[in-house]
Amino acid sequence: MDVMPKWADVILIPLISVLLAAILSALVILAIGENPWAALKLMVEGALGSTYGWGYTLYYATNFIFTGLAVSVAFHARLFNIGGEGQAVLGGLGVAIACLYIPWPHWTLALLGAGAMAAAFGAAWAAIPAYLQAKRGSHIVITTIMFNFIAAALLNYLLIGPLKVSGSMEPATATFPAATHLPSFQDMFNFGDTTFFRGAPANITFFVGVAACIAIWALIWRTRLGYELRSYGHSEAAAKYAGISPTKIIMVTMLISGGLAGMMAINNVQGEAERLVLNAVEGAGFIGIAVALMGRSHPFGVLLAALLFGFLYQGGAELALWTSIPRELIIVIQALVILFTGALDNMVRMPLERLFLTMRRAKQ
Repeated sequence: MDVMPKWADVILIPLISVLLAAILSALVILAIGENPWAALKLMVEGALGSTYGWGYTLYYATNFIFTGLAVSVAFHARLFNIGGEGQAVLGGLGVAIACLYIPWPHWTLALLGAGAMAAAFGAAWAAIPAYLQAKRGSHIVITTIMFNFIAAALLNYLLIGPLKVSGSMEPATATFPAATHLPSFQDMFNFGDTTFFRGAPANITFFVGVAACIAIWALIWRTRLGYELRSYGHSEAAAKYAGISPTKIIMVTMLISGGLAGMMAINNVQGEAERLVLNAVEGAGFIGIAVALMGRSHPFGVLLAALLFGFLYQGGAELALWTSIPRELIIVIQALVILFTGALDNMVRMPLERLFLTMRRAKQ
């Protein structure tokens, strides 16, 4: 019997962790001479107070949905895929190749084709560390970290060489053809004289991310593969005894995980930049780890955590723009959320477990 109800584990613990991080962040802001309440108000207004702010919040959240799902799928098989950054970089390369070299007649087909290429490139980049883990015993954390650097170096070479526009000094590909441009929220929510999300980069990829959450939920909890994946994550020895192949689970899990990370490029490469540029991922692969931890590796939790980090990114940008609070402090606030929801999880969990256990005994 679980000591604590499921809802407390999924909702209450992350909520308390975020509140603790907010309190500590407020003390830090107070220590540098700023008003924490005014800072919070500015963050909320900047991220949620207008459709422009919402557009940026949802844009960032879309990136974190894909990388968070990538990490959470691996977590279920007790694999720590820390290579989402590199897999998203390769996903961007797949999107660029699909958009530049295939003559798509309409954005709907371009979305499907570029999404498939992004997933394929991300999965292929994850397959090598997966094979090394399954067949050679190389630790997945070490190999995926190293592949992040290799992916960055590969993209750097391609953007200053084969993919660079002739006569241009900028390390970037050519702009994708108009037929591949995805509709932004500004295009989708334009009602004549009233236009929402004006100037914001949020686009239709957000709905692809929500669909991915539903698909991963169905995969993990409603399919035989998902059962095998979770069984292997709970006990490798028991899974092997039941006839589940560790090599198959490691390979398939990492292929799915890498494909999800690669699909992030639909949002930032095809949807926002409409070309491939350096540093397009902007650390979203690493933020995905925190999103998966905070979301308890559940797709719905990942969606909520991605929205929170989208709020922190956009609200933090507004805070750095309109106050004397340095941008580095915004990173500290994000780090505190990660610290409390990840590394210090037991600091919140253990007192709550004792509380629920005491309440249960009192009822008996």
